[in-house]
Amino acid sequence: MKSQLLIGAASSGSGKTTFTLGLLRALRNRGLAVQPFKCGPDYIDTQYHTMAAGNESVNLDSYLSSAGHIRELYARYGAGARVCVTEGVMGLLDGYDGPQGSSAEIAGLLDLPVVLLVNAKSTAYSVAPVIYGFRHFCSGLRIAGVVFNKVASPAHYASLLRACRDAGVESLGYLPFRKDMEIPSRHLGLTLEEGFRFDAFTARIAELVETHVDIDRLLEVTASPFPVTPPVSGKAGGCSGRVPDLKIAVACDEAFNFVYRENIVRLQQAGDVAFFSPLTDSVLPQADFVYFPGGYPEFFLPRLSSNTSMLASVKRYAEAGGKIWAECGGLMYLCRSVTGMDGENYPMAGVFPLGATMEQMKLKLGYRQFRYRERTWRGHEFHYSRIVGSYPSVAALSNARNEPVDTPLYRYKNVLAGYTHVYWGENNVFDLF
Repeated sequence: MKSQLLIGAASSGSGKTTFTLGLLRALRNRGLAVQPFKCGPDYIDTQYHTMAAGNESVNLDSYLSSAGHIRELYARYGAGARVCVTEGVMGLLDGYDGPQGSSAEIAGLLDLPVVLLVNAKSTAYSVAPVIYGFRHFCSGLRIAGVVFNKVASPAHYASLLRACRDAGVESLGYLPFRKDMEIPSRHLGLTLEEGFRFDAFTARIAELVETHVDIDRLLEVTASPFPVTPPVSGKAGGCSGRVPDLKIAVACDEAFNFVYRENIVRLQQAGDVAFFSPLTDSVLPQADFVYFPGGYPEFFLPRLSSNTSMLASVKRYAEAGGKIWAECGGLMYLCRSVTGMDGENYPMAGVFPLGATMEQMKLKLGYRQFRYRERTWRGHEFHYSRIVGSYPSVAALSNARNEPVDTPLYRYKNVLAGYTHVYWGENNVFDLF
């Protein structure tokens, strides 16, 4: 038995991430080992979770991976924790196709009790039918309790408390409305805008959670038997066993840090992984395979461009037939140049005869899949940049509904690059080559 819960909401923008961070930090402050998880493909929230909880967060995504893989991940990473906290995505029932891919699907798959976060701004007793609806619409969904967000006053909460009683669901507390409880824009992400400090922010939320939420009762009503699942070997789960002397290099610094934890684990099961920084290191480490994940290269263009020895090292490696997988920000780094938000043009590695630009920024996001080398690969796209120039794509990509999208997958020699953040927890990434 251990406390385990999924934090869901009626819609996006309800404050799931804010409440999750405050609860993670409050539990950590109590000396409890807490394992965070994140429904869906988000690689920004997982970094927030990791900093708040002190344990690395793990993605649980039913589009990117099978039900068996999700169960195995949850059992493996949660085994050593006292509390497991899973943050949902969007509204509780919102998935890529109706409820498919939703937080509710993950809750059902793992038999997790749900703590429903309700945004109480500009409403009061009218939340009763909303709570009642979530309790009864899905018979297999266990709503363990409700936490209200953006509560204006104790009198406001009294009305919300009555709504809970009449809907037949227990209230576990609330978060009062505070203007300083907003997380910066997703595009700012972990670069953190001026004046925003993550630790101080999380400490404030944790204090509010301790004051206004009955954490002891929350832990009590969400206690349930924890699954015991035999660990899946690296061979069964993805990369086909460890290769002697295989050297793998992964870009990892402030500019490149959008990674799925299990992707790195699979690489570590396959060979010796070394991390390097395109910002500060002068050359690539010796490697048989190089991984450039996404991140925030647009915020570090002058430094990346001025590190000419690293750029030349990457170019030489590619020309010599070295294997590279690059995604999103990694693709931008391999272009001839990147035009920044300042309108300036910054030379890059020049592996592809293309440019990337941050001008006329427009968000493009969604699940992606493609067939390549007799295998289906799935991932997620999230970016504001765009590619300028013409170069053939080696695969046709589609979205979760199998509708064609114009997202490319480029290849030059043994270099593959695209905007899709591919998840290979159940695949062997080296099959791409």
